[in-house]
Amino acid sequence: MQLESLSWFPGHMTKTRRMIVSEIGNMDAVCEIVDARIPLSSRNPDLDDLTAGKPRVVVLNRVDQADAAVTKRWAAWFRAQGYAVIEADAKSGAGVKQFAPAVRTLLAEKIAAYEAKGQVGRTLRVMVLGIPNVGKSTFINKVSGRKTAKAEDRPGVTRGKQWVPVDRTLELLDTPGILWPKFEDPEVGVRLAFTGAIRDEVVDIEELAMRLMDYLGARYPDALTERYKITVEDGEDGWTLVEKAGRKRGFLISGGEVDTERMSRILLDEFRGGKLGRFTLETPPEED
Repeated sequence: MQLESLSWFPGHMTKTRRMIVSEIGNMDAVCEIVDARIPLSSRNPDLDDLTAGKPRVVVLNRVDQADAAVTKRWAAWFRAQGYAVIEADAKSGAGVKQFAPAVRTLLAEKIAAYEAKGQVGRTLRVMVLGIPNVGKSTFINKVSGRKTAKAEDRPGVTRGKQWVPVDRTLELLDTPGILWPKFEDPEVGVRLAFTGAIRDEVVDIEELAMRLMDYLGARYPDALTERYKITVEDGEDGWTLVEKAGRKRGFLISGGEVDTERMSRILLDEFRGGKLGRFTLETPPEED
């Protein structure tokens, strides 16, 4: 599938939308998990309508793989939208202890109102939302200290409705990852594919790697030099850099040509695994 025309909306995502709509009225708040490397592209724009003005915690996940200075700017941007913000790395557990206190601070007025009605210690219910492969299940497992949510490093494995207790008065409703029917901005689809939120089977791997090399060559050339021992010259395009890196790694096929498909897969694996360094692929809107 061409990156420009990515449209990805399996049937289970329609069911998830219905579930969100039917359950949202029972929720005290919403927790939205986003990928700190692509904080805007990894937000489902439909969620604002689906969650109808509920208080929101935004978790910037995978901060260990994102550019730390840009993450701070994103955190400030989300706070300016009225959201509570947590910077976390769900895999290691960094930042997850902030979650329960952040929810209670966000809902302080609601908790006081419950207590005024005599409902002291009433359980707070938070719906956890996020697109596929953003680390949602891993985050829930770390926050709850349990192995309840399925966590796999591929998009779309969480199915059905799962309640997960965090402590005596806080529980989470886990939901399957949900994308949206069509990407208005083709660059959003490309960024999602970079991070693995869209399965590699539906994209052109070599075109994707070329786009990523284009971006890294322009903004983080030193990282490419360090990892692949190549010199990034002014104006070199992504395809040239993929070939250069493949040649340096010795990925050659008959006739001395570079095996660009193999190099493309390696590049994407190493980017997603954090082996190239820490990158953020977009900046807050007013900075663009």
